[in-house]
Amino acid sequence: MRRVNEAVRQVLSEAVPELKDPRIGFVTLTGVVTSSDLRHARVFVSVLGNPQKQQKTMAGLGAAHGVLQARVARELRLKRTPQLAFEYDRSVEEGVRMSALIDELAPAVAKGAEWESDGDDDRR
Repeated sequence: MRRVNEAVRQVLSEAVPELKDPRIGFVTLTGVVTSSDLRHARVFVSVLGNPQKQQKTMAGLGAAHGVLQARVARELRLKRTPQLAFEYDRSVEEGVRMSALIDELAPAVAKGAEWESDGDDDRR
C-alpha cells in the first residue's frame, strides 16, 4: 500500500502545479493514505499563506478533484482509482511554530548555562 500511496502522491505533485485555478496557491503534498480497497485516498496538503489563502486553496483543490482523479487513473492504471479527499495538514505549521519557540528559548537556556558555569568548579 505504501507504494500506491507514494505513486498517487507523485502524480498529484506533478499535476497540482499545472492547474490553472487562481485560488490554488503554493501547495506541498505531505502524504497520501489510500484505503486497502483503493476506493478512497486522503491527500494531506500544506499551504503557504494566511488562513484565507489556505481556505481558498483547499476550495480550489476540492473543485479540481475530478481532474486530478482522472490524471491518477490515466497514469497509474490501478484496479480502482481512489476517490481523492484533500485534507489540510497542520504538521508543517506546527513544526515551524515549535522551531520558533525553540529559537526563542535557546538564548535564555544558553545564558542560564553560562551563569551556572561561572561558579566554582568542583570537578578536581
